[in-house]
Amino acid sequence: MRHRVKKISKLGRQADHRRLLLRNLATSLILHDKIQTSAAKASALQPVFEKLIVNLKKKTEDREMIRYLKSYLLDEKAQKKMIAELKPKYAERKSGFTRITPIGIQKGDAAPKVQIELV
Repeated sequence: MRHRVKKISKLGRQADHRRLLLRNLATSLILHDKIQTSAAKASALQPVFEKLIVNLKKKTEDREMIRYLKSYLLDEKAQKKMIAELKPKYAERKSGFTRITPIGIQKGDAAPKVQIELV
């Protein structure tokens, strides 16, 4: 019996490195609307990004939103884009803010390569 089922992929990294990797991926996804990465990283990023948007939608005051985004995102442009563009865009949507599309295989390690994009 497996009592402790692994909830997230560790991605072969220590906890601090993994957290920063996911923060970097989330910031890049916001700034560029779509990024290409490995399937493991994209599937680890998707629930993190979904929670980020859902929690942002719950915030009512601008100061609350800015503080919350500063605690997670690494770029001020990404914070402004979340408040100005993405929050109104996803106001009516409950979930499913991202889409993962397979696009091939990475050259170096033959890992599945995917594109994760905002819907």
